[in-house]
Amino acid sequence: MNIIIIEDEFRAAKALRNLISDLQPDSHILGVYDSVEASIDALSKDIQPDLIFMDIQLSDGLSFEIFKAVEITCPVVFCTAFDQYMLDAFKSKGVDYVLKPFSREDIAEALKKVNALKKFFRKNELPDLESLLQKINQPEGKSNFLVFKNQKYTTIPTENIAYFYIHNEITHLVTFAKEQFQLSQPLGQVAEQVSDKQFFRVNRQYLVNFKAIKEMEHYFQRKILVKLTIETPEKLLINKEKTHSFFSWLEER
Repeated sequence: MNIIIIEDEFRAAKALRNLISDLQPDSHILGVYDSVEASIDALSKDIQPDLIFMDIQLSDGLSFEIFKAVEITCPVVFCTAFDQYMLDAFKSKGVDYVLKPFSREDIAEALKKVNALKKFFRKNELPDLESLLQKINQPEGKSNFLVFKNQKYTTIPTENIAYFYIHNEITHLVTFAKEQFQLSQPLGQVAEQVSDKQFFRVNRQYLVNFKAIKEMEHYFQRKILVKLTIETPEKLLINKEKTHSFFSWLEER
């Protein structure tokens, strides 16, 4: 992968170069540029990067000016100390927005997104880059649920929810701390709101968090009995028709 770095801070540029070389050994840094003018000059010539790491506030202006002067077709990872440019960044082919001071994990995650993008291009002809970038950067599922109990409203982070279930046609959520709350949404709607990587609807009554699953065992009539880390009002059984999709979900995580 051919990469260029657009960064006017010497230490940040050096740190980026070192991290990229360490995390992506097969990459090649084509050049490091510290201004809008130098970047435009380089990109106007026969330089074809596969990825650009780009600061936003450069010594002679904002790096968004570069996009107005030359056509950039490769993904861009923006690295900046300011968060107010995030919307503009993702409108400018940004696949990630890394805030300074960045860490090794930040750069590793950015490269992971770029590699996912490359795999998509290899599998698909004429891909829609804009919709792909939106898919890569969109949040994975609802982050919390608003609940009402004892005359008070509160929010429950989705990651703290062990499972959802239906009782008397009312949806309930149960936390890992064994707290229980009622929801106004039907379970089917809840299933659409949460991440399908984190939650699985084992049957019509239960939607369970992967982290809550303790063990599984075979049951009568080729069903699977699922046991959670906390008790459930009734046994969690998966019928034989759904067993394959359940184990595929477990393996794909």
